[in-house]
Amino acid sequence: MKLLSFGEIIWDVYPDGCTLGGAPLNFAAHAALQGTEAYLASAVGTDALGERALGEIGKLGIRCDYVSTNALPTGECRVTLGEGGVPSYKILEGVAYDKIELSGIEKADFDAIAFGTLALREEHNRAALLRLLHSGSFREIYTDLNIREPYYSKDSIELCLSFATIAKISDEELPKVTKALFGEVLDPPRAAKTIKNRFPGIKLILISCGSDGAVCYDCKSSKSYRCAAVPTMVVSTVGAGDSFGATFLTKYMKTRDVEASMHLAAMVSAFVVSHMEAIPADTREFLERA
Repeated sequence: MKLLSFGEIIWDVYPDGCTLGGAPLNFAAHAALQGTEAYLASAVGTDALGERALGEIGKLGIRCDYVSTNALPTGECRVTLGEGGVPSYKILEGVAYDKIELSGIEKADFDAIAFGTLALREEHNRAALLRLLHSGSFREIYTDLNIREPYYSKDSIELCLSFATIAKISDEELPKVTKALFGEVLDPPRAAKTIKNRFPGIKLILISCGSDGAVCYDCKSSKSYRCAAVPTMVVSTVGAGDSFGATFLTKYMKTRDVEASMHLAAMVSAFVVSHMEAIPADTREFLERA
């Protein structure tokens, strides 16, 4: 599978250090670890963090062909961890990934594309993504809305869902999404039905529920699949949703088996939350045992 992951490259800055992150980067890394030819469409600055980011990305097995540089600073997010390892974020504005360039991408062929709302906070990237979506012939279009206050809007949510074939939303995000789209808070079953009716191109809706596992609604058959969370000691939930989504998409595109894809995704995300890093160094070894 050949994947293009579109969006932010961000250094997650903690009180005691920093790690390279950003949902699209984490997604691409986990897909690459599972045998996907993964490309990242993003941008970094010409600063030290940008240079360091490019070196780290290459080590993760992600192709950097479509990572450009510009005069803006490389993205940063200040992260603090609360009870249960749940993160809170302060995301810096006016950074390099707000100006993603598409040189050469529109002529490339990809099996799948993945994106979320954060990188769509400015018109430049919204226009760039639309050009990609209109010019490409993707087998699957995956969106994890990955809402970060205040960097989302009804328009950015609608852009993502209008093109998606597979959509992932967390149970924490769902009230904000349904309120923005439909003017009211909807429970998961009603939300899935309403989203399906509004966006007929979506085939699968994944709703992640933290320690309660995940549910997947098949919009074509109206069948729902549930998967329990794998018990683990939670250290940090940073990157959990990215690893879940990348694993699900990779497995599903190989097998078209929703249940098997959810089961493996739950195993990988449980492994990730038992580490501080969003892409643990021993992930490949874990996957070989899974």
